[in-house]
Amino acid sequence: MKLVFAGTPEVAVPALDALIASGRHEVAAVVTRPDAPAGRGRRLVASPVAERAEEAGIEVLKPAKPRDPAFLERLREIGPDCCPVVAYGALLPRVALDIPAHGWVNLHFSLLPAWRGAAPVQHAVMAGDEITGASTFLIEEGLDSGPVYGTITETVRPTDTSGDLLTRLAFAGSGLLAATMDGIEDGTLKAVPQPAEGISLAPKITVEDARVDWAAPALRVDRVVRGCTPAPGAWTTFRGERLKLVQAVPAPERTDLAPGQLAAGKNDVHVGTGSHAVELLWVQAQGKKPMRAADWARGVRIAEGERLGG
Repeated sequence: MKLVFAGTPEVAVPALDALIASGRHEVAAVVTRPDAPAGRGRRLVASPVAERAEEAGIEVLKPAKPRDPAFLERLREIGPDCCPVVAYGALLPRVALDIPAHGWVNLHFSLLPAWRGAAPVQHAVMAGDEITGASTFLIEEGLDSGPVYGTITETVRPTDTSGDLLTRLAFAGSGLLAATMDGIEDGTLKAVPQPAEGISLAPKITVEDARVDWAAPALRVDRVVRGCTPAPGAWTTFRGERLKLVQAVPAPERTDLAPGQLAAGKNDVHVGTGSHAVELLWVQAQGKKPMRAADWARGVRIAEGERLGG
């Protein structure tokens, strides 16, 4: 089939690579978000998907909005049979959805209908799910509600951050998306409506969502830190300034600390929660680079009884 691939961040690149390498389909063009400012200089930078497409000699389309008339006209000229999508980042209007004969098929990183929305992997980690996965489905105008072509499952490991899990799903899901394109082309794959039960929503994680509540049990604190890593980053406050929690682990052997209370040893830093303590391994103070928590504690000279979180 002739394909137009839509995607933007690094997590979408494995799927694009899989389609290019399949040898069965022609990736005629790529749709991605416009160049965005990045780095200290805030210079405009192309998306990872745009960079990969340009390396492969594929036409790149960067509409400000996917309803732009010029973009829609170019899409009609290309005449794709299907448009596979991975983390494109913009809502597709009906006029765009109707152009390819087989529609737009999204690779979503959850087992639908669970975790519909922008942050399925983060929510799966924060909720303590033991199994998650990826689904390919036909995009409709509803939120991730279209019929499903196929799924794969993936175990959520006890130490997984959302970044760890998303990386594995991106590579495993790339094969699922390529197989879905094959099945659509040869007519062996039919989309099945999602069940009405088991729907859960995964809205974008906000900075406030990532603030650690030290009165919560250690298990909850651990899930928030892992689920918000690498973005937006779990955080708390110390002496009135924000402190990012890069890595922490439960420490069930310590039950002597009140919620938020700090205890710094020579090579370790513990903080109390609503149950037992957690050990801080890596932190990032405001305006600083990430550092080992023990090094941070020595630098700030934690006083007895000091707490995180105000």
